[in-house]
Amino acid sequence: MSYGSKASHRHGKSIPEEEVQPNNNINKKKKMTSSPGKASASFMSWSAKEVAAVLLRHPIPCVFGVSLLFFMGVEYTLLMVPSSSPPFDIGFILTRPLHSLLAASPSLNSLFAALNTLFVGMQTAYIIWTLLLEGRPRPTIAALFMFTCRGIMGYSTQLPLPQGFLGSGVDFPVGNVSFFLFFSGHVAGAVIASLDMRRVRRYEMAFVFDVLNILQGVRLLATRGHYTIDLAVGVMAGFIFDTLAGKYEEAKKLHMTHCPSQDAIALQNGH
Repeated sequence: MSYGSKASHRHGKSIPEEEVQPNNNINKKKKMTSSPGKASASFMSWSAKEVAAVLLRHPIPCVFGVSLLFFMGVEYTLLMVPSSSPPFDIGFILTRPLHSLLAASPSLNSLFAALNTLFVGMQTAYIIWTLLLEGRPRPTIAALFMFTCRGIMGYSTQLPLPQGFLGSGVDFPVGNVSFFLFFSGHVAGAVIASLDMRRVRRYEMAFVFDVLNILQGVRLLATRGHYTIDLAVGVMAGFIFDTLAGKYEEAKKLHMTHCPSQDAIALQNGH
């Protein structure tokens, strides 16, 4: 008698032999669906309702997808700016009226420059304050990372000074000296300070800094002190280096947790 027939008479009950034996067809189906291939491709199981749900629940990535297709078309059909012409910058185009106003009024240009320098001083004072008086080094570490990277990148690719640059003796760097265009340390420093303010729930201060940062960006474009790409990367740099500073702090805390100090080791050894 086979194993299957023995099992079918267990406990005095008659069980069909095909129920005792494993269902090989089900196991084969599971293997087929779990194995990669055309039959298990994700999009094959999408329904019209699921696609519509994705569009409703995730509109921003969908807009990015459409934008990608649009700008791919623009990129491959765009006429390149010749080397003999100044760079095309949409920020310069949008700020032409303000540029003309500041060019016609040097005193107003210097006033805006002085206010911008004051804002840079506010950023610097806040970052130093958090380190020396509050004992929170993260904004300082982020600023050190950011300005070091800015120096390397600014030296590596030195962009030409935009045509129509409106300098001022009270602008930062004070004295109308040379400076790196890429990327904007003005903007990145303000973002670092604003992020720290939000972290400690100083939301009103953060809002003020964000508004002043926007006004600062408009002024830098109007005076041709930065290209639009400098400001955009400056915003991203603020977020990136603040995150890196946070990772650095976490790594140091973890290291201190697993590695006792020299004093603790000396006490354990009885010295």
